[in-house]
Amino acid sequence: MRIGMPMKYSGGFTETVDELADYEQAGLDVVHVPEAYSFDSVSQLGYLAARTTRLEIAAGILNIYSRTPSLLAMTAAGLDYVSGGRFVLGLGASGPQVVEGFHGLPYHAPLARTREVAEICRKVWRREPVVHEGTHYRLPLDREHGGSGVGKPLKLINHPVRERIPMILAALGPKNVSLAAELFEGWEPIFYFPERARASFGEALDAGLARRDAALGPLQIVADTHVAVVDDDEAKEEAMQQVRNHLALYVGGMGARGKNFYNDLARRYGFEEAATSIQDHFLAGRRAEAAAAVPDALVHGVSLIGSVDWIKERVAAFAETGVTTLNATPLAATHEQRVRDIATLKEAVS
Repeated sequence: MRIGMPMKYSGGFTETVDELADYEQAGLDVVHVPEAYSFDSVSQLGYLAARTTRLEIAAGILNIYSRTPSLLAMTAAGLDYVSGGRFVLGLGASGPQVVEGFHGLPYHAPLARTREVAEICRKVWRREPVVHEGTHYRLPLDREHGGSGVGKPLKLINHPVRERIPMILAALGPKNVSLAAELFEGWEPIFYFPERARASFGEALDAGLARRDAALGPLQIVADTHVAVVDDDEAKEEAMQQVRNHLALYVGGMGARGKNFYNDLARRYGFEEAATSIQDHFLAGRRAEAAAAVPDALVHGVSLIGSVDWIKERVAAFAETGVTTLNATPLAATHEQRVRDIATLKEAVS
């Protein structure tokens, strides 16, 4: 099992990257760069490529709406080139809040669009003339669909380092999870609860794996989690509160009623009553009450908080369900302790 870590996206590039050497020495394998509505992650990924030599760098994630499929492919090829073949393209549909609220684009047909994006990206990397007649993307664009009629099929000028750059899909809904298992090298679930993963995702994964091309290799599962190696009760409660706050934000506030993927996931995990309470409080502006409504069982299930022995037990639980990378956010207050916690986690998976 490998150890990943998401980078902060709300600060500057320099300060964050300066600390990466310490994590690399501690055993970090891959760094994921999120993109919400701060600085773009592509700039930071390019900066990372220049400042690192061993670490794999991953977009975690780029949404499928704000860049065309060909631009996503070009960007991935460029980042793979400047990093010497160390790039992973993480994709996801994001949600209406970002896509419509920040980018001003309609959040429509995420599943079908994702499939077409993946197909076009691989065609670009193989340097084939990009011809695609899909429901949402047509290349070249003809007069019938609003084009001028003069566009001709083109292929990428440069030769990519790899003709198949690994792609991972961030997905929670059954259809998207199935698509990840069918078409992508990896699947990235947020708030992964090992003991309840099979009941929540198993049927969708099985359906996708049944259609999977063997050339893709085994499905890589990149599970997002939080880590804090703590022994005393006070420190443990402080770390758990950070996770409660995070869960409350997503389960309660990342989407309207009936359109919150994270709330749906909490319900699939068996926390229906809590999911309703969290959302009611959060949408009413009662954030502290929303966090307080997050069950301890959910916090313990999706995070790695506790003693070294407890961390090892939880790592084993993740591994038993097929997780291949723990994408862990360290919760400690100091840089030194965060690095130690990543080192402890690396030892636990070795």
